This record gives sequence, structure tokens and C-alpha cells, in this order.
Amino acid sequence: MEKLFRFDTVSQYNVLNNHETLHPLVSIIDFSKANPRSWGGEKNVRINYGLYCIFLKDVKCGDLKYGRNYYDYQEGTLVFVAPGQVMEIENDGNVYQPKGYALVFHPDLVHGTSLAKSIHEYNFFSYNANEALHLSERERQIVMDCFSKIEFELQQNIDKHSKKLIASNIELFLNYCERFYDRQFITRDKVNTGIIEKFEELLNNFFSSDKPQNIGLPSVTYCAEELHLSANYFGDLIKKETGKSAKEYILSKIIDVAKNKIFAANKTVNEIACELGFKYPQHFSRMFKHETGYTPNEYRFMN
Repeated sequence: MEKLFRFDTVSQYNVLNNHETLHPLVSIIDFSKANPRSWGGEKNVRINYGLYCIFLKDVKCGDLKYGRNYYDYQEGTLVFVAPGQVMEIENDGNVYQPKGYALVFHPDLVHGTSLAKSIHEYNFFSYNANEALHLSERERQIVMDCFSKIEFELQQNIDKHSKKLIASNIELFLNYCERFYDRQFITRDKVNTGIIEKFEELLNNFFSSDKPQNIGLPSVTYCAEELHLSANYFGDLIKKETGKSAKEYILSKIIDVAKNKIFAANKTVNEIACELGFKYPQHFSRMFKHETGYTPNEYRFMN
């Protein structure tokens, strides 16, 4: 049986972790101050967050799931949760002492700040499987420094500068996380090795099957799910590896397959469009001309 917990306010989460609420919209949590917890003895727990939460855990307290997938979660990793997401924890039901740290803040904190304009550009809040941020010791120290600066500001009396300074420090922290993820795409070769090859193989198999006629053109989300990655992580990884977005990569594959089919003189443009998964042949012709400068029939005549 699963038990559901909801945290819609910072104060609710502070109470759970035995923390004083210094600011109603943001908190730095030191989990070592929390009471030992067992989630009521439940082995399967679901937590619905109405907050932004970034966890730096120093003890493995169970397997974390988001949707159907497990986090690539170890000691010393960062896990990001956005408002509205539901996290699942699978544990043995025993009492354990939480360790580590967390930054939690309510969406209202960033309203009217520069962070409000960019918060949705941090794709890692939507990463969900095998995609936690693995920190080096130096990166961990930078994270702790950022947390300390936010904590220092929380210790001051709240004034007209508080919101701006806290939001600026959170933005700095998130920018560092973006840099660390760029490094991870490069350095975690074992995890990332073969993704491009698997992506290419996936597209080849897709267009050599009857899937285009049954489900249409392959989307980024479809490809990511087939490769057991979140759409955002998959898109960012493909961009780092190839210089193209995943959508651009799929489009270039469609054009390559289309060119080969156009050489088959016994097929009409309409038949080719249908085989590729286009609902309307004119959409195929328009896309082909936009990408190559020629209509399908012009390209066939040229070659």
C-alpha cells in the first residue's frame, strides 16, 4: 500500500525536518537535524511537491522513482524536483536518519525577479530517469558555498532587498548546476556511450517498419521514451553530442530516408509521404522543399 504526502508550503517541509522557518518562501534544510524517519513504516511512499526542491543527499534512503523510471541516484548526487511533480520512495520500511541538504523554495519567491524569466529554461527540473547530477568533490563544495550564501541571507532580517538577493543566489546556484550537467554529458561516457548509435538504430528500425503509417512521424518524446530517457535530458544530450537538437536530428533522418525513396521511380510522392508517416502529402512536399530547396519531383528529375 502506498502512502501519499503533500508539501505545498515551505513551513510544512520545515516541520517535517525539524527546521525553523526563517522565510515563508525559501529554506535551506540540513537533514541531519531532522528526526529519524520511517514514513509511518510504509515501504512505498509518494510525495507530491508544490515547491521547487533540490536535494543533496548523503545517505541512500531508498530508491527514488519519478513516473515509471528510477533515478540514477547515489550518495552525493543532486536531484531536482519542480512544483507538481510526484516522487516515489521505495524503501525497506525501517527507521533511518536522513543526511545531506536541500534547497526548497516556493514559486512565489521568484515572481518579479530575473529568475522568473529563466526558471523554465533549466531543463534538469524535468529530468527523471538515470539523470541525477553526479558531483565531484570540488563541485560539491561550490554547491555548499551557494547554500551557505542563501542561508546567510535567511539569517538576516527580511527587508526590501531580501527577495532579490536570495533569488540572485538561487539563480547563481542553478547556473552552476547547468555547467556541471554540461560536464557530466562529457565525462559520464559509460552512461552516455552508444546513445547516438541507439538513436540512429531506433530511427532506422522505425522507418523500415510499418510504425510511420500507424503512429505517424517519430517525435522527440517517442524516441526519448524508447531509449528510457526523459525528453529534456535526451534533447540536451543529443545537442551536446551532435550540435543539433533532437528534433533537427530526426528531421535530417526523415530527409535522408525521403531522398532514398524518391529514387524509387515506381513510387508517387503521395505514397512516399504516407510511408514516412505524413498525414498530408502537401506537408511532406513543403518540408522537403524547405530543407533541400527542391520539391520531391524536382529532386527526382535532377537525379
